[in-house]
Amino acid sequence: MSTLFDLGEGDCGLITKVRGRGAFRKRITEMGFVRGKEVAVIKSAPLQDPVEYKIMGYNVSLRQSEARLIEVIPLNGDSSREPGDPLPGYKGTFEESVPRDEPSERGKIIDIALVGNPNCGKTTLFNYASGSHERVGNFGGVTVDSKTARFRQNGYTFNITDLPGTYSLSAYSPEELFVRRHITEGIPDIVVNIIDSSNIERNLYLTTQLIDMDIRVVIALNMFDEFEKKGHALDYNSLGKLMGIPVIPTVSSKGEGITELFDRIIRVFEDRDPVVRHVHINYGDEIERSIRRIQEFIRKDVALSDRISTRYVSIKLLEKDEDTRAGLAHSDHFKAIISTAEKETRRLEESFMEDSATLITDARYGFISGALKETLDADQSAITGKTFSEKIDSILTNRLLGFPAFIFFLWVMFQSTFSLGNYPKHWIDLGVTWLGVVAGHALPVGPVRDLLTDGIINGVGSVIVFLPNILILFFFISLMEDSGYMARAAFIMDKLMHKMGLHGQSFIPLIMGFGCNVPAIMVTRTLKDRNDRLLTMLINPFMSCSARLPVYLLITGALFPQHAGTVIFLIYMTGILLAVLISVIFKKLLFRSKEAPFVMELPPYRMPTFRVILRHMWEKAQQYLRKMGGVILVAVILIWALEYFPGGAKVSQSQRLQQSYIGKIGKLVEPVIAPLGFDWRMGVSLITGAAAKEVVVSTMGVLFSDNTPEKSKARADLSSRLQTATYESGRLKGQKIFTPLAGFSFILFILVYMPCVAVIAAVRRESGHWKWALFLMLYTTVLAWSLSFAFYQVGSLFI
Repeated sequence: MSTLFDLGEGDCGLITKVRGRGAFRKRITEMGFVRGKEVAVIKSAPLQDPVEYKIMGYNVSLRQSEARLIEVIPLNGDSSREPGDPLPGYKGTFEESVPRDEPSERGKIIDIALVGNPNCGKTTLFNYASGSHERVGNFGGVTVDSKTARFRQNGYTFNITDLPGTYSLSAYSPEELFVRRHITEGIPDIVVNIIDSSNIERNLYLTTQLIDMDIRVVIALNMFDEFEKKGHALDYNSLGKLMGIPVIPTVSSKGEGITELFDRIIRVFEDRDPVVRHVHINYGDEIERSIRRIQEFIRKDVALSDRISTRYVSIKLLEKDEDTRAGLAHSDHFKAIISTAEKETRRLEESFMEDSATLITDARYGFISGALKETLDADQSAITGKTFSEKIDSILTNRLLGFPAFIFFLWVMFQSTFSLGNYPKHWIDLGVTWLGVVAGHALPVGPVRDLLTDGIINGVGSVIVFLPNILILFFFISLMEDSGYMARAAFIMDKLMHKMGLHGQSFIPLIMGFGCNVPAIMVTRTLKDRNDRLLTMLINPFMSCSARLPVYLLITGALFPQHAGTVIFLIYMTGILLAVLISVIFKKLLFRSKEAPFVMELPPYRMPTFRVILRHMWEKAQQYLRKMGGVILVAVILIWALEYFPGGAKVSQSQRLQQSYIGKIGKLVEPVIAPLGFDWRMGVSLITGAAAKEVVVSTMGVLFSDNTPEKSKARADLSSRLQTATYESGRLKGQKIFTPLAGFSFILFILVYMPCVAVIAAVRRESGHWKWALFLMLYTTVLAWSLSFAFYQVGSLFI
């Protein structure tokens, strides 16, 4: 028997059986790899694994080991079965009449939950409808928590909740469980099922599960413009009548159909929509018999049957859903329910010689295929040849060009961040200098002037000048996320990540860490295996976040001005290499676990709009500026006070630093950091940087303040001050503090040592225990000291 692994590039096969067990088998069948479906091989990744396949009109990647579990009949590009033929067992639906609440009992508030597959446009619809600005991206897993908003239309108030994307309502992953519990426990008035029109068949699988739950559903057929451009036609009104669910075409990115969608929701809420019917998918005589037998015992628990559909619970038990089983533990009829479910599961599996969950999945796809055969007219001539995405992928994921293209993109990103950002940075620097001179002239000599000029303007100004560089970095990150390249990067890197002991999808939160480690750590929720999640969290801080970038820009601009972009690229690559090495070590020592399957959708490329990218950059600018007026301003004032007192203005700056409170703290830590090539002011900067890495620059701005005696003179920028700073005492007196060797050692320490408190809190929250947060703080700081020590001491032997 041939398997998917045996097919070559460009070959097609008809799926006959999916082998394997547990979570992988369930996920792969839910994503459409079921008996009777045609699958085509697109190409292998640059390292030959994973492999990209096309099924149901969308692209998905699987490892070769998983492809071996899918048995196929080779078609050699010539299918004998017409597309759209229903799977065996299509039985349609049957209707059940149930009483509904009277409209007068409900008021004018409608609670709505947005549910749909990853990357179907839920958050875009949420943003347009409610006027919110939540993060969107062209890859799965952007939304990892629920977002809520409120707005009004036609006299109704809508409480709308944007839930994480999910392929099904199984308990396969945390986000699936989260969505399911929100529906069953939160009990929204209406569930809006957002469907990607370009991938209707796969998206409708989730819809069939919502039908089983017996809840009010309205479908938003999203990205309908792309669907029509392909020459397809869908009788969505007939499809809605067949399912008992109103279907409204929408284009969320342009706001088309959104008003009509919520008008239709009002009609459904008021029980005025003629399409709405209480239907059941007919799973066939034997499965339906098993469902009824389990239902008999569930209905004896009145409290349970009043809260949730007994049919839905019965189906979940036949699917061997552990979370559903656990939720019944407190029922007085638990033993009878479970005993009946186990008996019926055995009966079905013995009768059909197939896993019971697979039987139900096959029946659902049979229903979907039959429904689409009656309503969908797919213009096959319009989809011949390579798609736009496949043409781009022929270069960006090519086995020879894929890796070089990815590395080149990263180099361009960091080079542009430094070189292009230098021009506006210089202009802002001139403005900060001018402001310091004006303040020096306007205020009388004393603590207030010193606080404003040497403290706030020096400290906050030293960080704010890097705003243009931060925005350029986020322009490139947004381009990668919104275009769809992020998922390709994970596809390219999967085999390498696999060698590290990580899942290929771990690469997505790692790349996101270049922007900010906090949301990147939150995205680890999309990883199915807990050990993969923990390991990804513990190495994520090696991905240099935007908060570290000002430190890199400052030091490289002062010490390596001709090669700053390349040096920054080198430090980012060093972080990636460290992540690889630490991952391999931790996987062997701490996180030994079975290999998780790599099943990931590759979304079509989409050209990011300038408006969306500009909004992402503006949001980042707002966050950066809020930091300036928040934690960094407070830190600067505190550092200035510790540096200014007890000597104050009565002594020279040099004496004041030596006698100040912060000077005493610095001298205390100096013996620990001196072997790394750091002076005490650099040590103090590292301590304050625990709050936020930008504070390192602010601290330097205060401690390496301008020594110009006449305030009327132009103040040197911080880079210039670092270039001329010298040791004022000890055996190195008169020598420069920031040599290239000491400077790179300092950057290396910044790269590795403990992340900011926000990241520590995120690790604590996502891991569920303080021990992992404390472990992260400890091991990264010890590693940072060790690496900087080795680099500086070995380097000193050659210089």
